[in-house]
Amino acid sequence: MYFTHFVISFIVSSFTVVVITLIRKVFKRQLTAKWRYYLWFLMFLGLTLPFIPTNILQVENYFNVDVNQSTQINSSSTSMKQTPGEENWMQDFSVSVNRLDLTVLNEILANIWILGILILSVLAINACLKLKKIKSSIINIENNDIIALFEQCKQQLNISNHLIIGVSPLIKTPMTFGLFKTYIVLPIRFEEWLSKEEIEYILLHELNHYKYKDMVWNYIVVIYQIVYWFNPLVWFAFKEMRLDREIACDTAVLNTLDRQNYVDYGNTIITFVDKNAQAKEHFSLTNQLNGSKRQIKTRIESIASYTMETRKLKLKSLAIFLLVGVVITSQIPIISVMGAEDNYHHLNNEQTVYEDLSKHFADYEGSFVLYSMKDDTYRIYNEEKSTLRVSPNSTYKIYSALFGLETNVISNNHSILKWNGVEYPYDSWNKDQNLSTAMKNSVTWYFQQLDQSVQKDTIQAYLNEIGYGNNNLSGGLSQYWLESSLKISPIEQVQVLKGFYTNQYGFKDKNIQTVKNAIKLEEKDGAMLSGKTGTGSVNGKNISGWFIGYVETEKDTFFFATNIQSEEKAYGSKAAEITLAILREKGMY
Repeated sequence: MYFTHFVISFIVSSFTVVVITLIRKVFKRQLTAKWRYYLWFLMFLGLTLPFIPTNILQVENYFNVDVNQSTQINSSSTSMKQTPGEENWMQDFSVSVNRLDLTVLNEILANIWILGILILSVLAINACLKLKKIKSSIINIENNDIIALFEQCKQQLNISNHLIIGVSPLIKTPMTFGLFKTYIVLPIRFEEWLSKEEIEYILLHELNHYKYKDMVWNYIVVIYQIVYWFNPLVWFAFKEMRLDREIACDTAVLNTLDRQNYVDYGNTIITFVDKNAQAKEHFSLTNQLNGSKRQIKTRIESIASYTMETRKLKLKSLAIFLLVGVVITSQIPIISVMGAEDNYHHLNNEQTVYEDLSKHFADYEGSFVLYSMKDDTYRIYNEEKSTLRVSPNSTYKIYSALFGLETNVISNNHSILKWNGVEYPYDSWNKDQNLSTAMKNSVTWYFQQLDQSVQKDTIQAYLNEIGYGNNNLSGGLSQYWLESSLKISPIEQVQVLKGFYTNQYGFKDKNIQTVKNAIKLEEKDGAMLSGKTGTGSVNGKNISGWFIGYVETEKDTFFFATNIQSEEKAYGSKAAEITLAILREKGMY
């Protein structure tokens, strides 16, 4: 959802800018001019992180961004016709989660963001056209002394590539630009009011821009500025970055000069300020000698206070750079969790058959996963949806019951919990419950009480042990499995259910059997069907329907998970109906 991504991008970009700005201020005297400029390169790392796929950034999920506010009982039921003898496990008992609906806000933000990108893109294209016009106006320099001086400066900086140097009547300050061809352009008739030494300083400054590939970074800055146009801190950061870049180039020039020439170099910059009005920037696509009064003042102060950089200072600068890099990358866990709303599980099984069962799903988005224990083979409809993690809703009650038994909160013979006194629209909920009746009627309050007694840390340990989806309990004990933080994919449902059935996790056999008995649904023609439905309801709309379970036959045991999704009519009972139709078609039940 764009709203989530917008929030992530804004938080990460703002945090990155603030960290770099503070470090530059606090450690000002411990940073060389070059490393002060290089710190801004870490900003590109921070600005890129929100756009890296979450499966690459995936880390342990310790946080959850969930805007759930409260829950209410959803008394809606399906219109599915029941056949004679069909039990009430085909009915729907669910609670609706009230959640802030961000759909409209999401669309508005997305449109505003795209509009901003389009406007900034037009401005960038206009800047490129201005540069093209400047290129076409360039006149070759015919003064052999200037050409010889230019070559001498290139040799001094160990630059051997061919560069284009010329003059243009369209500019008032020296500038360097170009990706594939680099242009160093000077104001027309510059040699009439500049001395040879001043021209040398200017050429050294512009060549240092080329040496450090500042032209390439100009275009990268434009791209990020377009994407992050909505964050004023990013604009501020790029402005500061351009100033630090000019100071770094000034320092590089001073490193090549004798001390007595420092004042002359500073005066050269002041000369351009006095002679020309401030030149307009071409949307950061060029490196310009001139700048705003604040920038010029800061640069002159830097030149006046310049001293040779020691090896110790350079080592300190490197250490600070690495420290900031660690701080910025430390945002990865937060990004991973905040962006993991639609995370996926990846199936590693060579014996997988993908089938087209779309005729059974009609108007629903969904998937069906079937696993044969005998053949160790998966049959899957809709590969993408089968790996998508969504809330388990009432299907999780299988494991809530198991954890309650394992911790002795309930037992096979003593599983009654007192009704909490809240009046529910389901008569079957308004009474004391044991495990069998609570599972049969999907009594949510019963399992919420179990969770409260078992406690969060214990539940977390169990979920980690069985590998239940994303293992995220941050939604709170009362609703983490009700369209909240806990997510699991259909494939994982089958895998965990198989582990439960075979007791590969080492739980007490009697507790496994107790839960198996509680989820038995019906028997037909020598085949036993067991399972649990689940309905996910948000703001009174049923958006997700589950049916998971297994069929035991004489020859094999088949594990299945069906999930369906829609805007308002996805029920667990509908998922069960679809599942039974598929199993009948395959002759399994």
